[in-house]
Amino acid sequence: MSTKVEYQHLYDRVAALKETLVDRLTPDLIQNPQLAEALVGQLDSLIDAVVEADASVTPPPDGGLAQLVGLGPEAAIDLDVTRVPQGFEVYDDTITSERILAVGDLYHIYQHEKIGVFRTTLKLQEMFRAGTVRLSSGLGAYKLYQYDRRQALRYTRRDRLQAYRRVLGYTNVAPPSGSKPNRDFHTMFVHFVTQIAQFFRDKRISNLFQQRAPSPGFGSIAIVRRAGLDLRNNLKSASYGHINVLRIEVLQLLDEAFSILNSEDIRKLFGADNAWDVIEDVSKRYLNQPQVNASQRSRMAIAGRDILRWLAQPHILNSTRAEFEALLLDIGDKAEEWLTSAESLGITKPRKASIRLNGRVLPAAEAEEELELELA
Repeated sequence: MSTKVEYQHLYDRVAALKETLVDRLTPDLIQNPQLAEALVGQLDSLIDAVVEADASVTPPPDGGLAQLVGLGPEAAIDLDVTRVPQGFEVYDDTITSERILAVGDLYHIYQHEKIGVFRTTLKLQEMFRAGTVRLSSGLGAYKLYQYDRRQALRYTRRDRLQAYRRVLGYTNVAPPSGSKPNRDFHTMFVHFVTQIAQFFRDKRISNLFQQRAPSPGFGSIAIVRRAGLDLRNNLKSASYGHINVLRIEVLQLLDEAFSILNSEDIRKLFGADNAWDVIEDVSKRYLNQPQVNASQRSRMAIAGRDILRWLAQPHILNSTRAEFEALLLDIGDKAEEWLTSAESLGITKPRKASIRLNGRVLPAAEAEEELELELA
């Protein structure tokens, strides 16, 4: 349990130590800029260890109030000997990764909903029942029969659209009673993805112009971290509720739909090589949807899910440049892929050809075509 004078002396000594080290190591710091970051990181770790040890000490029953105001036998004779609490819980550290992972899966499902996987499967089932397609007893035909036999036990299409609206801010369906649409998700997500792409572009350019290989790039990890933390905090409250269960059920439904569309008799019916060809063919012929954009949406689904999965881990809290950059590298290319696909669909405005990326974010209402609500 530290007192005021101990608290003051700790940070004064650390500041003096930093100045002494910088003064003595100036030539080395010029030759190796990463040394400064390593020194600061080590000193910060020492301070964190001291604070953590102080926080583990059991405080007085009254929290030190009697000592401060001068009551009882332990009354302080000087302000310097009063207790100063340290080590409060940081807001950004308190988040459950499971819920962010669920949001990543929900985003993946939403993009497949936009592609029309479920609509295509239901349209095939409708034609199968009407006898307007040449299907009878194949594996795909049997699975079409089974596809919605459990619909009374599943979340409905309206439930899915309401989940997209509440968590991602997409679709024009009213969210469930008592909840609000997450209108900020799209802007924050595109901003985070753009900052990741900008960071690595800045790094590539800095490596081109800098002669010393160990020199850090001029991209800022603070901007990337802040954008990621803002997005993660936005999803903190939006991811409560039945989203975790819903995404598991709908992932099972999505897997079932692809098994139907990829079955041999269904593919043979349309002369298709895979399930994606079936989706495009049915959408164009029977759903009046000439532009499916399956390739772009599929890539956005995978890249977006991987980016949100990365955000669910504690990587974003790392403040050491070398470690943060190494961890961020895992989604660097995925950010570029997502942005390129989004730009081709008009979801974000094209980036200007300059050293720094200038991609602008469109509001969610303009960026995403709204799914139609077709309820029986």
